[in-house]
Amino acid sequence: MTTRNLDALFAPRSIALIGASNTPGSVGEALASNLLQGGFEGPILPVNPRASAIHSALAYATIADLPQVPDLAVIATPPATIPSTIEALAQRGCRACVVITAGLDAQAKAQMLTASRPTLMRILGPNCLGFLSPGRGINASFARTSPQAGGLALVSQSGAVAAAAIDWACGRQIGFSH
Repeated sequence: MTTRNLDALFAPRSIALIGASNTPGSVGEALASNLLQGGFEGPILPVNPRASAIHSALAYATIADLPQVPDLAVIATPPATIPSTIEALAQRGCRACVVITAGLDAQAKAQMLTASRPTLMRILGPNCLGFLSPGRGINASFARTSPQAGGLALVSQSGAVAAAAIDWACGRQIGFSH
């Protein structure tokens, strides 16, 4: 395995949120809120075909409508849409994505990977809590709390364990790099 395109995950210049929402309690709304309040200095590009704005940020109806190619995309759309969404992002030149969506069957996962292969897009997920990089102002997760920046990295297969660790660390002023 190479490190190609990992910079797009760990140090993106722009982030698209596919499935951004204003609906209270939805995953798309939690992601939008966390991303927009995280302090990320680059553009955050919400994508929602039925909203003109997400939390006062201009929204785009489709990936093709985005004014620039995002380095990182965060996806929270229904399972059936994931392969075509990955394909559309790859065609635009996106180099990394976080697939929050759960419920992908083996065929959808294979299609997702096939769609990402031509551009060597890095994929985190599916069925994940998300990705955080507090030092860069990135909270591309639906975690309840946002940890402070620090020197400790946390990788977990379990979203529940990661969320519990983040909650525990926040109460003790422990920060994370990623």
